[in-house]
Amino acid sequence: MNADEKYTPQTWPEGPERATLEGKNKFLGFWFFLGGETVLFASLFATYIALKDKVPSPDHALAKDLFELPLVFVMTMLLLTSSLTSVYAMYHLKNYDFKKMQLWLVITVLLGLGFLGCEIYEFVHYYHAFDHTFTSSAFGSAFYTLTGFHGAHVIFGLAWFIALIVRNAGRGLNLYNAPKFYVASLYWHFIDVVWVFIFTVVYLMGMVG
Repeated sequence: MNADEKYTPQTWPEGPERATLEGKNKFLGFWFFLGGETVLFASLFATYIALKDKVPSPDHALAKDLFELPLVFVMTMLLLTSSLTSVYAMYHLKNYDFKKMQLWLVITVLLGLGFLGCEIYEFVHYYHAFDHTFTSSAFGSAFYTLTGFHGAHVIFGLAWFIALIVRNAGRGLNLYNAPKFYVASLYWHFIDVVWVFIFTVVYLMGMVG
């Protein structure tokens, strides 16, 4: 199939993200990349679990003193909803509806930005209210490394989406950019799955001690 060929909803292939050899290679490379990312996050989770109770003094803030579940719940809902909107975007990609795909991707980006805003507020609050910083304790170092590394992945995912939206605004859908949109969406789902583990291991387990 010609990647630059003009299509209609009737002639658009059923699996546009894998319709070309280049698209298949993008998927293969992405899964190798994701394997490395999974190992890296697993190491960060293990480090956090080992250090979460390591504080310099008994009166130093622990996880149960810091975390505010209502805020974390809002962050979780924003990120999980953004995963749903990216699914809608890929649904329209498969149905060759470029404008609706772009619309849902923009909504995904806005939800992701909302999550980042909440996370920045959270970090600033911990600093001002509890003097909880990266260097205040081993717990602080492990917490900010894990959550900050995830936040950096969110920023990268948002930049990826924005670049695709802007770059392809006047091009429409074709078999060259369809795999790029799809792989970016898969990456976003991976970020959301990692956050579910952070929500469980860091926040929920931290609240129960």
